[in-house]
Amino acid sequence: MLSSIAYAAAGEQGQAPSSQLVNFLPFVLIFVVFWFLLIRPQTKRQKEHQAMVSNLKKGDKVVTNGGIHGTVIGVADKIVVLRIAENVKIEVAKGCVASLQPRKDEE
Repeated sequence: MLSSIAYAAAGEQGQAPSSQLVNFLPFVLIFVVFWFLLIRPQTKRQKEHQAMVSNLKKGDKVVTNGGIHGTVIGVADKIVVLRIAENVKIEVAKGCVASLQPRKDEE
């Protein structure tokens, strides 16, 4: 019995490289699944949001992350000025613009 334990311990040290690859393969597969299900779609959404924010112009109707609906009346490098009521203007960061509302003539 003692010799079988020594033989098993010796066998573990001398594993073939292919068996190490087989042991590592599930981690590679998990990473690939995460890449296609989580990482890749998120980077695509970030690029689309960045393109939308960089193309903001006067007259666009937008919704901020806080849920404020407004019309763009000014655009600077990092700030957008929104009209949210007749005499109410606010400045928000460009990154806080969540979505662009479709225009009435586009619907």
